[in-house]
Amino acid sequence: MSIRDNVQTVTDGILKGDILGTFDQWNADDVVMSENGMDERIGKAANRAYEEAFVNGVDFHGVELGTVIVDGSHAAIEWAFDLTPKGGERTVQKQVAIQTWRDGKIVREVFYHG
Repeated sequence: MSIRDNVQTVTDGILKGDILGTFDQWNADDVVMSENGMDERIGKAANRAYEEAFVNGVDFHGVELGTVIVDGSHAAIEWAFDLTPKGGERTVQKQVAIQTWRDGKIVREVFYHG
C-alpha cells in the first residue's frame, strides 16, 4: 500500500472511533510522538499509555476530518474532535497531526493544537 492509502486507512479507523486499534496497527515500535513539538514520548508502549489515558479521559461525541496532505513520506491531517473531558465541559478540540512514515508505519507524529 502507498502512504496515501495507509493514511486513508488510519483516518477511516479514527472516524469509526477505533483510536486505540488504529494506533496499534499503524505505529512503529520506535514511534516518537509529542504535543506541539514538546516533551517527546519515545516508543510504542509509552505512546500507547498516553493514548489510552486520552481516550479514557473523555467522552467522544464526534470527529470531523479536515484537510489531508500527503507528500512523500509525510502527511498532515486536520482534525476536529467533539468531546467532553471527564469532569469538564464539552468542547471541540482542533488539531493538526504531522506524521512521518517509514516501512508502512508511523515513526513520528506531532499534534499541533491549543
